Amino acid sequence: MAAEGHTLTPGEYIRHHLVHLNNTGHKQESIVDFSVINLDSVVISVLLGAFVCFLLWRAARAASAGVPGRFQAAVEILVEMVDNQAKSVIHNANSRKLIAPLALTVFVWIFMMNFMDMLPVDALPGLWHKAGPALGFADYLRVVPTADLSTTLGMSVSVLLLCLFYNIKIKGLGGWTHELVTAPFGTSKNPIAALLLGVVNFSMQMIEFVAKTVSHGMRLFGNMFAGELVFMLIALLGGFAAFSLSGGLFFVGHVIAGTVWTIFHILIITLQAFIFMMLALIYLGQAHDAH
Repeated sequence: MAAEGHTLTPGEYIRHHLVHLNNTGHKQESIVDFSVINLDSVVISVLLGAFVCFLLWRAARAASAGVPGRFQAAVEILVEMVDNQAKSVIHNANSRKLIAPLALTVFVWIFMMNFMDMLPVDALPGLWHKAGPALGFADYLRVVPTADLSTTLGMSVSVLLLCLFYNIKIKGLGGWTHELVTAPFGTSKNPIAALLLGVVNFSMQMIEFVAKTVSHGMRLFGNMFAGELVFMLIALLGGFAAFSLSGGLFFVGHVIAGTVWTIFHILIITLQAFIFMMLALIYLGQAHDAH
């Protein structure tokens, strides 16, 4: 994808592919800008979320007591796996009625968003290169929502809000407030010491909430961003194969590197979806535990 009469250098190619299609129509300049909405991440994640919900609804509707088909068996394996993990972490049966299905949905949803990284690098951006400007949009498109920090942090903040909700629901507002100023270092009968410990305890609790939320989203983002970048570098080998005198060598390298990384990346995208789901269950389980 190049401007008229100009062939992109490898650096320009990668920089172009790392720009989101947003509501401003140009590249985001600052690291944090809440006025910018990455339309590509929003649209693709919403479409994939709707597809996942339909898929799971279809599996539940078509479930039978007889010998299950492949699709039903696969969904049953996922449901049993998530349910066992939820039972091992969250011991409140009423809470699991919401949290277990939510964890299953999150796992499949993140897997599908991660799976977008398996598509050829220039497949959808290549189509958008012609369709986007014709529709009045900028010539930018990123198709992996989890390689967008706003998406992963948005999900981790949602987990944080659920944790706050269950902290209050299970322990009561008074009980949770008391925990904020007495854990992890306890308290003292001396008023001044109790005040100092309360400030320290509250500060540590806030640091813990922030650290868990940021690391939760950054872990998924970092892995998927790195995977997307590697695929771009491999795609450049194919580009050199088309325009280089030693194209055969670059083409062989392109095929081998692409195949190996794709096979390895299947494990990565599945593992990252599982890790995000498990951390969400662990954090929600901690919200149920009293210190």
